[in-house]
Amino acid sequence: MTQEAARVIVGLQVFTVGIELPKMYFSRHWKSVAMMLGPVMTFSWLITAAFVYGVLHTKLTTAMIISACLAPTDPVLAASVLAESTFSVRVPKRLKHLISAESGCNDGVSFPFLYIGLLFLVEDSNGAAAKEWVLGTLLWQCSLGLLIGIFIGFASNRALRLVEHLNYIDRAAFLSFYLLLAIFSIGVGSTLGVDDFLVAFGAGYGFAWDSWFAKKMRETHLPPILDLLLNSSMFIYFGAILPWSQFTPGPEAPSITPGRLVGLLLLIILFRRIPIVLALKRFIPDIRTYPEALFCGHFGPMGLGALFLVIEARAHLENGTSLPEPYPPKQSPHREVIETIWPVVCFIILGSTMIHGLSVAAISMAGHYSRKEGERAPLIAQEREGLGGMVHGEGGGESEPSVSGDETDEEGPH
Repeated sequence: MTQEAARVIVGLQVFTVGIELPKMYFSRHWKSVAMMLGPVMTFSWLITAAFVYGVLHTKLTTAMIISACLAPTDPVLAASVLAESTFSVRVPKRLKHLISAESGCNDGVSFPFLYIGLLFLVEDSNGAAAKEWVLGTLLWQCSLGLLIGIFIGFASNRALRLVEHLNYIDRAAFLSFYLLLAIFSIGVGSTLGVDDFLVAFGAGYGFAWDSWFAKKMRETHLPPILDLLLNSSMFIYFGAILPWSQFTPGPEAPSITPGRLVGLLLLIILFRRIPIVLALKRFIPDIRTYPEALFCGHFGPMGLGALFLVIEARAHLENGTSLPEPYPPKQSPHREVIETIWPVVCFIILGSTMIHGLSVAAISMAGHYSRKEGERAPLIAQEREGLGGMVHGEGGGESEPSVSGDETDEEGPH
């Protein structure tokens, strides 16, 4: 149940990201997104694996599996700075679009990182592991999954345009199509054994590639309502299933202690993304200043995507499928790994949810009290000026022309 609930909610979220990105976004911002998905995500995976290996004294493959679960930016928690709110209007739209595009892609892109550790742990030889990783993970799950998603989205766009032109669809059915297409794309991915999240993201992006559907959705409040309802419910459920008893030393994981978990959490929050984004700032066109790099580096929360990936890893180690057992098999050769990855990832998700969830409030309060008495807004977090150290107000559309090209509107050519 937990795995399928996380699959559906994260799939819906990445589908929504694909729809809400500006028209032809990747054709203009591919370099920035590629830097975030390539060097930044790879560094996050490696440095997190090093921290897990050093702090918890695990095997290297165990550390690689845990770090792969924690490498992607969670689209659900990232919505705290992407959704329409008093705080989000203080962030340049190009940064919100960059974080949104990254969070939509990297839950799916994390599968190759996850299966490096898994395959080298369970396969009989390194050659067999490498072959399965290239053919099964890179080509089948990821590449084919993305192509299938884009095809589903583009075909659905054409079909919906036709039936609307013929007046065969009303507003209620039009809005329900949004939800049904997201669920359909997730189901197709699961049925074919490809990357569900890349299928969903590709379907969302292909469906709204010309911004026609996105414009119509802006007239409603359906996506925010769905996000609030589903995401809040899922995090309440996650809080109820936290394995509190496993946050202490056990026979299979004697190195897990509350102190080490807290130390690991702080290391991951501080060094997982911030240093590499600051170092690569000059190579990421959408990031103009070091405060912007610090902001994008910090807002890389770990949430439901990590929860889904750790369940996927557990299932693969338990029985070689994507369906986990109710309890880890007692005679499993990988029992130590299973008993380690589950509590560690759950604790990091808990800490990230708390820290990143409170970051918006902390930034708002700091900005409020840094002003003189007469310059403050009547209420805390009601300031609407752009955050300091960031470049604001450029471009006439939803992105800056110096980033997007020479166009003056994100809509681009028609």
